[in-house]
Amino acid sequence: MTQPLVSDDLWEAIQPLLPRERPKPEGGRLRVPDRAALGGFIFVL
Repeated sequence: MTQPLVSDDLWEAIQPLLPRERPKPEGGRLRVPDRAALGGFIFVL
């Protein structure tokens, strides 16, 4: 199994700093999970 780019300790430190998802009354695209997005940023960097 591969190691996740965002460890549990790192995620626990960052998660409280992220804004809550706002409701979308007009619908729209589903939001990518925050942890997956952060993993993408780390991968690119």
